[in-house]
Parts: sequence; C-alpha cells; structure tokens
Amino acid sequence: MLVKEGGRDRHEPIYSLAIGIGRVLFGGLLQLKPIVSGIELIPRSGGAVLALTHFGYLDFALTEWVVWLHTRRRIRFLATQAAFDKPVVGWLLRSMRHISVNMQAGGDAYVNAVEALRSGELVGVFPEAGVSASFTVRKFKTGAVRMSAEAGTPIVPIVVWGGQMLKTKAHRARLRDAFRAPILVDVAEPIRVSSADDPQVATEQLRQTMQAHLNRTQASYPRTGSGQWWQPAHLGGTAPTPEVAAVAETERQRRKAAARGR
Repeated sequence: MLVKEGGRDRHEPIYSLAIGIGRVLFGGLLQLKPIVSGIELIPRSGGAVLALTHFGYLDFALTEWVVWLHTRRRIRFLATQAAFDKPVVGWLLRSMRHISVNMQAGGDAYVNAVEALRSGELVGVFPEAGVSASFTVRKFKTGAVRMSAEAGTPIVPIVVWGGQMLKTKAHRARLRDAFRAPILVDVAEPIRVSSADDPQVATEQLRQTMQAHLNRTQASYPRTGSGQWWQPAHLGGTAPTPEVAAVAETERQRRKAAARGR
C-alpha cells in the first residue's frame, strides 16, 4: 500500500486497535477530561520530534490519544529495550513501529529515530530519560536536539500534566485519583535547531521552554494540589523534592545494575 505521509495514511491494524482501546479506556471507562492547548502547532505532515515531560508511565499513551483525536497522526516513541524484551509488550511495540533504546548504548536508537524523522514520522522522546518522581523537570539529555538537527525537522515541546494520576513511579494507582482526572496537554511553539547549534545550549533552551509551560499548566490545573501526593513539593504537595527523588533514583539504578550482574 502506498504511504502518503509518515505515521498517517499507512494501514496499521495493531496501532489502530491500540488507539481504539485507549479511547475506550481513557474517554469511556475513566472519563478523563483532556484540556488541550496549542494542538495546531503539531505538524499535519512531515517529520518532527515531540519532546515530552514525563511524570506518569502512561504519558505516551495519553499523548497519542490526544494527537490522534486532533491530527490522525501516529507517534513512534522511543522505548527501553527492557520493554521490548517482554514477550507480549515487545510484540506490540514492534508492531506499532516504536523505537527500541538500549540505555547503555543508544546508538542504534538514534540512527533509527533520525531515519524515521527523515521519512516523515512523528518521533516521541522523553528528554529526561525516565519518569520524574518529584514532578519537576529534570536535566535533559541531548538526544532530542541532536536527532532534530541531523534530520532537519522541528522539535515540538509538549507538557503533559495529570497523567501521574493513572500510574507513576513509587505510587500505587488508585481509581479515585484517575477517574475523571483532568489531563492537561500544552503544546509549545516548534523549535528549529541546526548542526551549527551547540547541543548543550539548545537542550537547555528546550528544558527552559518546557519548564515555563509546565509552570503555566500546573497553575491552571482544575484540581487543588495542596497536600496531595501528585503535586510537587515547591507547590505545596507531598511529592519528594528533586534532591530526595534523585537519591532514590540513584539507589534504584544501583539495584538494577547489581541484578544485571548476577
């Protein structure tokens, strides 16, 4: 079958099924309330890097749900090799043409992502390379900026707030938190970078842009977050501070490395 646009007109039954399940789960059973701003900034054709905040494990699915509803475009997300190694999950990820990332050696993922961008795909990237347990924007890795510059495609910053209600790090999912949760998706103006730009400088500019949009999104969230587990400490919530979360993450990574060495 001919493909007119990357991620849009290709017949992909598994991806279409996953989107359908997401619509039933998010819009039907959980009755989530998506509040979307800036969706017109996502290109309707051609490649682009979608750089997302990462506060919940289902942020990728929520973003695809919203983007599909408004643009009918699919996103190819970078996902860990550990996820691809799981029998059923791995088959689904490969069927939906997501991109595997080896966290110890990500060269192949980078090449595959650039190739997807050049072929006109939307590529979803979490620049923090993991869920932020403090619900604050952490330091970014430079991959999103570098692949965007090499492929000659824009970066579209996207803030997702509220997805942590469904499932997040170090917190048990509860239906009362997730049911009818407002999901704010704020899309910022696309950013253009070139091979002449310093990746570190451009990455910090991207991080600052996303932090500014996160501040605005958190301030407008319909639920009161004072004293709540899902609210960052600096806004009166009980989430761990960035410093405490960083210590916990270091210990978690140490345990994972020790387990791999057994």
